[in-house]
Amino acid sequence: MNLRDHIASRIASTGPMRIDEYMTTCLLHPTLGYYTTRDPLGADGDFITAPEISQMFGELIGLSLAQHWLENGAPAPFTLAELGPGRGTLMADALRACRGVPGFVEAADITLVEVSPALRKIQADALAGFDVSWTDTVDALPDQPLYLVANEFFDALPIRQFLRDGSLWRERQVGLEQNDLVFGLGPAQPQPALNARLEDTKDGDLVESCAAAGPIMAALATRIETYGGCAIIIDYGDWRPLGDTFQAVKNHQKVNPLAAPGLADLTAHVDFEALAQAAAPCAHSQVTPQGVFLERLGITQRAQALADKMSGSTLDAHIAAHRRLTHPEEMGNLFKVMALTQSGSAPPPGLEA
Repeated sequence: MNLRDHIASRIASTGPMRIDEYMTTCLLHPTLGYYTTRDPLGADGDFITAPEISQMFGELIGLSLAQHWLENGAPAPFTLAELGPGRGTLMADALRACRGVPGFVEAADITLVEVSPALRKIQADALAGFDVSWTDTVDALPDQPLYLVANEFFDALPIRQFLRDGSLWRERQVGLEQNDLVFGLGPAQPQPALNARLEDTKDGDLVESCAAAGPIMAALATRIETYGGCAIIIDYGDWRPLGDTFQAVKNHQKVNPLAAPGLADLTAHVDFEALAQAAAPCAHSQVTPQGVFLERLGITQRAQALADKMSGSTLDAHIAAHRRLTHPEEMGNLFKVMALTQSGSAPPPGLEA
């Protein structure tokens, strides 16, 4: 049985499925899930992330973390972690760039939070030569200073969608119509967790919530507030977004999220306000466009230095990569960056309090 038939059978027997249940099944089903059965990244996969576009991305993030580490007493040992590290490219680039920071790599307990067996193998190859450990959850991270990056992690967490109906909300669901998967709406009900959204919405507006993000942020915040460190979160989204952002990507093209369960990546935009609220009492930086963040860290100067050794098609690709990461019409504005720090501590370089 393929995953579409599995989902259809489940809906036929138990009724419509919430969006978060659908996402979880599609992405993490033990034998048919998208993340559990494949490497989705790169030119041969379904999408490409910033670390795969250019080494500069991981280098600059690593140096930002390292500078914050130096400015806060260079604690040793500390946890250097990444949530959803993909192919391990970002961490490999960060570690290479940070070799010149005295004591940083030596003091780092490198930990990757990754559920995909296929990706763990690829990450191990990318980080050969380093002592790396893996965990399934942030709760298993050590109780010590934490320096962490999460790039395109929170966008893959399951969401629920609600359509405003007066002072009530109707939940968007996945149902069956002549054996086809279709979207529908549940009955109008109160949703106390969405009371604050009654302030900025009107009838017919759609809002999204991500319950899974809260406990993760709280676990990160507990470690950072107790032991020190910082977390840099990069994702597409905004402060209190509005509207339907649920999307599927297959072969680098957007497709209907219901068209190919288990065969396409499913994501939704991140609500940075909700992340910041879940991380209290940790301090959070301003939410900053990725392009601005990278320019503050010196990506143009780094790009020029690398370009001096390039020519022809290699140089053309390098220039295109710099533009893709920073230009407002590409990833520069779509992706946002926010950091968590101990209350009273300044954010890492590239970000403002």
